[in-house]
Amino acid sequence: MTASGCIRPKGLWLLGCLIAAILVLTAAGPLPGAEEPAKAAAPAAASSPDAPTQVAQATAAPAFTKEMADAIKDGKIALDTIWVLLTAFLVFFMNLGFAMVESGLCRAKNAVNILAKNFIVFAISSLAFYILGWGLMFGDGNPFFGTHGLWFVGGADNSPAMGDAYKGVYGALNWTGVPLWAKFFFQLVFAGTAATIVSGAVAERIQFRAFIVFSFAMVGVIYPIVGHWIWGGGWLAKLGMFDFAGSTVVHSVGGWAALAGIVVLGPRLGKYGKGGRVNPIPGHNMTAATIGAFVLWFGWFGFNPGSTMAADWNAIARIAVTTNTAAAAAAFSATVAAWVFLGKPDLSMTLNGCLAGLVAITAPCAFVSVGSAAVIGLVAGGLVVGAVLFFDRAKIDDPVGATSVHLVCGIFGTLAVGLFAEDLLPNTTGAGLFFGGGMKLLLAQAAGVAGVGVFTFLVSLGAWMLLKLTLGIRVSAEEEAEGLDVGEHGIPAYPDFQVASTARIPSAPAPMHLTAADPSLAPRKAPAV
Repeated sequence: MTASGCIRPKGLWLLGCLIAAILVLTAAGPLPGAEEPAKAAAPAAASSPDAPTQVAQATAAPAFTKEMADAIKDGKIALDTIWVLLTAFLVFFMNLGFAMVESGLCRAKNAVNILAKNFIVFAISSLAFYILGWGLMFGDGNPFFGTHGLWFVGGADNSPAMGDAYKGVYGALNWTGVPLWAKFFFQLVFAGTAATIVSGAVAERIQFRAFIVFSFAMVGVIYPIVGHWIWGGGWLAKLGMFDFAGSTVVHSVGGWAALAGIVVLGPRLGKYGKGGRVNPIPGHNMTAATIGAFVLWFGWFGFNPGSTMAADWNAIARIAVTTNTAAAAAAFSATVAAWVFLGKPDLSMTLNGCLAGLVAITAPCAFVSVGSAAVIGLVAGGLVVGAVLFFDRAKIDDPVGATSVHLVCGIFGTLAVGLFAEDLLPNTTGAGLFFGGGMKLLLAQAAGVAGVGVFTFLVSLGAWMLLKLTLGIRVSAEEEAEGLDVGEHGIPAYPDFQVASTARIPSAPAPMHLTAADPSLAPRKAPAV
């Protein structure tokens, strides 16, 4: 090599000769000396009176023993367990994404409170699901909730046995051959996601202690009961409803609970003016929100493909692509919709569009083609823009658009199974309406949407009202004006920076979706001189 690190031409020639020699020797077969023992052994074997028997024994295939079958079985269990846990870790990582999106889309004076809620919610979810939620959701029982193995995951279980070989009280999950605690952890991270959805919708005015108590009730009771209906062999499963990874079980349940919280809490101070005017309350850090959306997009590759709960190479590859395609299509269509209806490509709409596509594809991801996933994403992206504008005009104050993303697009994704499903997985959905399957599947999906919506909203509304009458759920007006960081936690998120005034000034126009809801907020041209 030269001083500069380059190989001289002569060196290249020698290196080429060496590589060619290696290739020739490799192609020629074993080295001459390697064949000598075999040649020497051949005459000896031929001269033996038992030569035919020995040759037959040498060439016969080895017997397939029970030990070999057990080794293969153990290897599959190990591979499936690794897959399930790795995807569960990805879903756990989504908690960071939710924290970044919510804190970025809200004001700086509430950042600590939002981060605290997003951190504590998984701790509360872990305890609630372990104590009672798992048993209610997956314990054998009646069509409405589990009654066996309720407390502390304490029921009889012989996982990873599957099918008829499974002897335990959590029979709803006997289709996956992984250990009990792998099943538990995977389902836990989904339960935590449902509770996290509520956090964004009630941000900037909820008492920290009230949020903790509601999160426990949500994951310990509300979420697992709905989960039992669909994933635990309950009445909706028997009706023929399908929700592969949770457009309804996770996202719509979180969205309905969030909507109930918004109704009881009311809007943030100053959000709505006289005559229905919508006042903008812009977020403080779009960089954080964008990073959070990327984290969520990444985590969804655990959310949807991981719901196979087995290393099924064909299914997980297709599900990964349908998931990504829907997200990409929705991000694009939301950007276009914002551009058309709001005048500019609002970044917050693009981010929520991506999340809307991910939510919408969560139920049908295993049952639809990649082309159908693109259509589902395109519709979801436009739908979320319209939903954000609708909720603003209806005075439903959702700081991060959680109800638009998770509730509205969760409903759409659930119905999309009945429209776009194809017979891709044996003994599952069959074909949807657009592929010749008729209305049967779509009606089952609609029944699930209605049943889950009524139950979750009414029970959540009751829980929020009870908290309001006992603990109280909203901070004082003074604390809300000052910021929940200091009032609830005693520390600011940015102690070295002066928090800017939230008053609207001409040089800082309102976000585009707010000016569309109230044209009076749009920036005005300076008068001609």
